[in-house]
Amino acid sequence: MRSVGVEEELLIVDADSGEPVALAGAVLAAARRSAAQEGAEGRRDDDPDFEKELQKEQLEFATRPVTRMDELADEIVRWRGESARHAATVGAVVAAVATSPLPVSPTLSQGERYQWLGERFGLTAQEQLTCGCHVHVSVDSDEEGVAVLDRIRPWLPVLLAMSANSPFWQGEDSRYASYRSQVWDRWPSAGPVDVFGSADRYHEQVRAMLGTEVLRDQGMVYFDARLSANYPTVEIRVADVCLDPSTPVLLAALVRGLVETASRAWKEGQPPARVPTSLLRLASWRAGRSGLDGPLIHPETMRPAPPDTVVHALYDHVEQALQDHGDAERVKAGIAGLLDHGTGARIQRKLLGSEGSLAATVAACARITVGEPPRP
Repeated sequence: MRSVGVEEELLIVDADSGEPVALAGAVLAAARRSAAQEGAEGRRDDDPDFEKELQKEQLEFATRPVTRMDELADEIVRWRGESARHAATVGAVVAAVATSPLPVSPTLSQGERYQWLGERFGLTAQEQLTCGCHVHVSVDSDEEGVAVLDRIRPWLPVLLAMSANSPFWQGEDSRYASYRSQVWDRWPSAGPVDVFGSADRYHEQVRAMLGTEVLRDQGMVYFDARLSANYPTVEIRVADVCLDPSTPVLLAALVRGLVETASRAWKEGQPPARVPTSLLRLASWRAGRSGLDGPLIHPETMRPAPPDTVVHALYDHVEQALQDHGDAERVKAGIAGLLDHGTGARIQRKLLGSEGSLAATVAACARITVGEPPRP
């Protein structure tokens, strides 16, 4: 069975005001001290480390690669809890929100790479305080990986819609469910890509992009889905970080189903659907605008359709793989819950209505992040 791992980026915010705070260095130091005190007894050999990100107001962790979704659920709850524990030592909390609801002037992290990004890309880098969720699924070779990338292209906007969790930007309602996707697409290498056809063509395109010297390195190839440069995986990068800890598990199960379905189609000689990249960009925009509260572009017809129709079409597309992995019932229940209760974007807007302020909304989101219900 294919292994799955998830990377999540979390926002570090002041425990009282809800405003993002540039405390990643202090949180990482607390994590290192804790690891040293616990020693081998408190940690597994394959435990990941926390990492800094582009801005000092955010923190990233990655789960271990696992094959069972209940294990992945435990990993996400565990590492979100660890993130919150270390943030508490410096008077902060972590919130799984993909953009800050409150106004913020982000602070670039120290280091040659981040300073280069700031100098080269100006406001695009300076304003880029966004938190995503990346899903890695194992593949046997680059050839299989590229065959998968070619075949999952039309379905990626559906994952974006399901994960949408960034309605606010600089203290205002953006009118988008995922405004992160709009901000992220400012990077010149971000977004959907054409069908590659082979691993050689994939690598040739990456080399050509690096040859322009617009990008610093392969890590800046910000495709919606790409071959991982560090692991034998495909990396699906289109999603917002999700508010409820159960949602990234739902996404991971669907992504693994997509990868397995695409690999089987490739092995059976079925060609990928050659949907123009221009249409995929429109589908991605529509997903970021609507989330699950408005029409989406159906991946099989490229025409508008109700969100529940599109989400159920994704389930039908990967159902056999889900059955084979033992994930079908979990995914079916997860989809029903998501369509009923809504994405993180809908929940954030509802919280603002009930809590009365963006600061209180952020505090409620911080509690949901670690699995606690919002206060009545």
